[in-house]
Amino acid sequence: MTPLVLLLDPLSADARPTEAELAATLRFVPSTEPILTAFDAGAGRGDGIFETLGAHDGFARGVDAHLQRLRASASKLDLPAPHDGQWRAAIAQVLAELPSEGQASIRLTMTRGTEAAGPTCWVTGTAITGDFPERTNGVRVVTLSRGYANDVGESAPWLLVGAKTLSYAINMAALREAHRRGADDVIFTSTDGFALEGPTSSLLVRHGSTIVTPAIQFGILAGTTQADLFSFLDAEGFSCEYRTIAVDELIQADAVWLVSSVRLAVPVTEVNATTISTDLGLTERMNAALLS
Repeated sequence: MTPLVLLLDPLSADARPTEAELAATLRFVPSTEPILTAFDAGAGRGDGIFETLGAHDGFARGVDAHLQRLRASASKLDLPAPHDGQWRAAIAQVLAELPSEGQASIRLTMTRGTEAAGPTCWVTGTAITGDFPERTNGVRVVTLSRGYANDVGESAPWLLVGAKTLSYAINMAALREAHRRGADDVIFTSTDGFALEGPTSSLLVRHGSTIVTPAIQFGILAGTTQADLFSFLDAEGFSCEYRTIAVDELIQADAVWLVSSVRLAVPVTEVNATTISTDLGLTERMNAALLS
């Protein structure tokens, strides 16, 4: 299936359009049609934000959480606040055009655009036809320094560590470094010895009946899939906590996962070439819950 592209003529957050006026701000375009000028700040400087939603059997997961995080990212970057109803309508239109069975990815993007025209906004939809063997086979990770201390989110908010920006060059460079080292993925660490997150995922660590993830004030992005899993795990009888995670805990843990909206929960099998414990039964239940 050809990927879908839906352009938005962005509305101000407090606009109250009629149904017809709202519909007029949304327009599908061919996936091959250029939508950015050479001077768009998103292309020229990576100055923008995005969200990626997972969808399964015609249902998009975590719409509220992703829109909340989009608003938070826009605020951190001094971008105009997104119009909630407009982005919800855009997600619904894209979802309606995707296959009603199987998995898909829906991506929301807002750039600063140009000074004359303002922000550029669009939503894409892509059907996923392949499997995710790493959900069963797991991934080998290396720990790589993020280059700042654990409290950077509070001490240096201008670094935007809690925003989901288009500036993913460092994240992609980290994944390439992992591949050079014979690993599949990365867990970023702070300069003062704490585990943070993956380049495209949140971190979960199990110690017995307790499952922990770093709190967002510790320089990481709030995880929507992680929040969904905490709700499931709490119902399963686990104690779920937000706290600092020392790097050494990764080796000692009963299980470690990297979780994200499309790949879902992926067990970590090795950390820096050291085999660690896994819990494939719980992994399977977690992914079944996310897909239900």
